Amino acid sequence: MDNLLEIQDLYAGYIKDLNILQGVSLIIAPGELVVVIGPNGCGKSTLLKTIFGLLTPNQGTINFKGKTLVGLKSEKIVQQGLGYVPQIANVFPSLTIEENLEMGAFLTSGSITSEKEVIFNMFPRLAQRRRQKAGTLSGGERQMLAMGRALMLKPDLLLLDEPSAALSPILVGDVFAQIKAINQSGTSILLVEQNAKKALLMADRGYVLESGRDRYQGKGSELLNDPKVAALYLGGHHSI
Repeated sequence: MDNLLEIQDLYAGYIKDLNILQGVSLIIAPGELVVVIGPNGCGKSTLLKTIFGLLTPNQGTINFKGKTLVGLKSEKIVQQGLGYVPQIANVFPSLTIEENLEMGAFLTSGSITSEKEVIFNMFPRLAQRRRQKAGTLSGGERQMLAMGRALMLKPDLLLLDEPSAALSPILVGDVFAQIKAINQSGTSILLVEQNAKKALLMADRGYVLESGRDRYQGKGSELLNDPKVAALYLGGHHSI
C-alpha cells in the first residue's frame, strides 16, 4: 500500500541559511500512529510546522497522498485532508466549545450537526459543557477540544504537537486514551511527544530526532527497549 505521508531529506528553519531540520526523512502508512521523540530543540515542532505549511522547507520533499505539500498555504493543506493541533494557542478562548468546533469546519458549506455529535460522543466531557467558553476549560479539556476541532473536517492524517504538555498524570492518561481511540477509528496520527515511554507504548512506529536528524527509527516497542535510544534521549542507560 502506498504511504500516506513521505518526507525525504527535509531541511528547514526559521532563519535563512540556519536549518533546524537537517535532512529528516519519515514515512507514515495509512492507519498508522507514528511518534517522534527527542531532546528539546531537536526539531520536533519545527517538523510539524513545516509539514503543515507554516514554514517553507529550504530543501527536501513532503508528499501527502502522492502530491507535494511544499509551497502550499496551510488552508490548502487542510483541504488535502491534513489536520494540525499546535501545542499552545490551539483553541479560541472567547468562543464556546460548540463555536470552536464550528470554526474547525470552516471549509464545510452544509450542515455540520452530525460532525459535532461525533465529536461530542468522542469527548463526553465537552458535550456536557458545549456552551461553556473555551478559555474556562482545564488544560486537558482544552487539548480534547483542540483535537475535536481538528477532527471536524475528518482528516486522513492528524498532526499532534505535545498534547500532554503541562497536564496532570490523570489528564495525560485521558488524552492518550483519546489519541488511541482516534487512531483506531481510522485516522492516521503523527504525534510529537515528550512523554516518550507512554507514546512509544502505543505507537506503531517511532522516530528519534537528534540535532535535526532522524537518528533512530523502528517499532515503538523496539525503540522503547533500545539502550542506545535511552542513552541518547535520557543521557544514561535507564529505560525510557
